[in-house]
Amino acid sequence: MKADIHSFESMAALDGNGIRFAVFFTGCPLRCAYCHNPDTWYKGSNEWMSERLAEKIIRYKPYFKNGGGATFSGGEPLLNADFIAETGEILRQDGVNYAVDTSGSVPLTDSVKKALDGAELVILDLKFFDPESYKKYTKGNFDNFVAIGKYCSDNNIRMWLRTVIVPGINDDEDSVKKYADFAKQFKFEKYELLAFHTMGFFKYENLDEPNPLKDTPPLDKDRLAVLQKCLDAALEDTIDR
Repeated sequence: MKADIHSFESMAALDGNGIRFAVFFTGCPLRCAYCHNPDTWYKGSNEWMSERLAEKIIRYKPYFKNGGGATFSGGEPLLNADFIAETGEILRQDGVNYAVDTSGSVPLTDSVKKALDGAELVILDLKFFDPESYKKYTKGNFDNFVAIGKYCSDNNIRMWLRTVIVPGINDDEDSVKKYADFAKQFKFEKYELLAFHTMGFFKYENLDEPNPLKDTPPLDKDRLAVLQKCLDAALEDTIDR
């Protein structure tokens, strides 16, 4: 089986437990207003067979300490669910786990379930807490996200939640409390807020793509800390430890 790969990061430290080998797939059904990787939207010409990718990842096994392993990201990795499951099985035979960093934007098919079932961890991007905002800012299907979050919860698949905080869109305490209330339907180990940044703006220019937030400043780190504290307080006694 083969899939189109955008890029790799061999010593990733923020995409799961321990040191990770991150694989970024091309293709995404969303068009998030704040996307910092629009270069992953479209399929390229860098196709890899599952066996070849697994061999590449396994070469980094000596670095996978403290629970490290592979992380499949994107774009949207679950567009390649069968490929992930096949590659994951090869990795598992060599004692290497994998995580899936997903927007949850695809239908919950049997193939997607299999890829999720094999994951040591699912990192789920909780973009918005209501269907209207989700559609407005991502152009995606809110129900797909909810279904994947509930599937992971119901099947005791380890899960982290993440939300990007964007100035002028969701950078207020009231919104953060609504995120917390919405998240309580899921079982997860932690919920992290991420700051919107402008480091990917040049990609829009290179691709000649319109940038919906071209005049939006990056989120202040101190403001992020305040909102994270607000979220943690709202989730007290909720997080699955």
